[in-house]
Amino acid sequence: MRSLVLPLLICAGPAVSEDIALSSRVTAVTLYPDGATVTREVPFTAPAGEHELILADLPRGTPLASARVTLDGARMGGITTRTDYVPPRDIAENPELQAARAEVTRLEDALRDARAEVEDIRLQAEAARARAAFLDRIGGDDGMSALGVEDLRALVEMIGAESLAALQDAAEATRRADAAERGLEDQVEALKDARQAVEALVPEEMERAMLSVAVTAQSRIDGRMTVTYTISDAGWQPLYDLHLARATGTLRIERGAFVQQSTGENWRDVALTLSTLRPSGQTEPGRIRPWIPRIGDPDDIRPMNAEGAAPRLSRAVPMADSAEVATSRFDGLSVTYDYPSPVDVASGADRVRLMLGTIEAEADIAAKAVPLVDETAYVAARFTNDTREVLLPTPEARFFLDGTFVGQRELALIAAGAEAELAFGRIEGIRLSRQVQDRGEGDQGLIRRSSRLGETVLIEVENLTDEDWPLRLIDRVPVSEQDALAITWQADPAPDQQDVDGERGILRWEMDLPAGETRTIRLSTELTWPEDKVLRR
Repeated sequence: MRSLVLPLLICAGPAVSEDIALSSRVTAVTLYPDGATVTREVPFTAPAGEHELILADLPRGTPLASARVTLDGARMGGITTRTDYVPPRDIAENPELQAARAEVTRLEDALRDARAEVEDIRLQAEAARARAAFLDRIGGDDGMSALGVEDLRALVEMIGAESLAALQDAAEATRRADAAERGLEDQVEALKDARQAVEALVPEEMERAMLSVAVTAQSRIDGRMTVTYTISDAGWQPLYDLHLARATGTLRIERGAFVQQSTGENWRDVALTLSTLRPSGQTEPGRIRPWIPRIGDPDDIRPMNAEGAAPRLSRAVPMADSAEVATSRFDGLSVTYDYPSPVDVASGADRVRLMLGTIEAEADIAAKAVPLVDETAYVAARFTNDTREVLLPTPEARFFLDGTFVGQRELALIAAGAEAELAFGRIEGIRLSRQVQDRGEGDQGLIRRSSRLGETVLIEVENLTDEDWPLRLIDRVPVSEQDALAITWQADPAPDQQDVDGERGILRWEMDLPAGETRTIRLSTELTWPEDKVLRR
């Protein structure tokens, strides 16, 4: 009986522990304006027992401290990470990369042969010029004086004919060489494109990081390991093409996004989500310091600084941080866009543009005039974002008026349901002027020692176009924040709105401006203050 015990005990023992090397790839990415959360899914098969599941193909710059691992099908133990002394990987080149490399080799060989042909042609030209030079030297030989007339005539004819033929050969060879040299430009450009294609397919770093997970299985398993981590070297940026049609008053907004990453590995067929969250930015409220104002005698008040402005109280300021279309979701905190199909993004090579769909709004179009700072009016479209989409801030906003590109500039955030006004270029035929009619004041300079300052300006808007325009004109009057400083003003005609957009002293007039006509506004202001005080402007 004792002879049967040992084999039974051996069979009942656990399976031998082994290291299981796995290959992973990025399957899903959530991109933020600055950074991304990357998900890798790794299927695996393991016999019963204790094992180490080893990923040796993570980019070397992977922030391993942020990596989170989940496991289906087995019990997970400890996680080990390493950036140095990672075992080498056996990287098999895919057919696309092999074909791209073969094309580079073919083009390099063709360019080398073409350059050799050009050199051969130039050698022919050199040989022809050498023949001509040799014939010229024969013609100048002193021995020719001993020749008879007939012999000399024959020699001269031979040298002339041969020299002409040699020079013609040299010129023809030079022309062929120059033409062949110009023909190389297309081959050089094709080789450059082929090399870029290879770089786009293989920008991946050879050095890698490693992540190892200890697992225990009671029996053979077919499981799945999921690894997620957050990186900084990726992101996305919204872009908009805004088309205004004057005839219909329709504002069409084509939304898109630029996507880029420099992680050291290519993303292929990843499920992509774009999010407006900024995990790398400010994630908690700012802090303010106590405000302790002081009073003192007039002579103790510090003078104005060099820029002519009173010094500010210091305060803490938080730092700012026919295509497929993505669907958007808004949860009250952020907007996310789920792209409908897998996306490829090469590391360091691509700036992929994705379409996020088109929205439309009805716009109130007018000529907007700000004579205080401008000489012409601008096309302005006022609209309400009555879609459920948030227009995100971006420097990549391109503006089109009736199909014509008028400029690119930044676009501020426009929340869903918010009103906004956008400009679509100059109206050269609407000229603006703002002239001071009379001014009564004390001494010149920034400090006014008189107790009164009065000013009257005449504002004119002239329509030199052949069409009527609704006009929105913006100007301003001074605002007092002290009881002792009294400010009065008059406008003829009176403005339609004061304190426009909540800004004190900003006035707006709205009127019709027929073709060929001029609108005039007279605006007068007066400031008064006690005799023992001075006015700073």
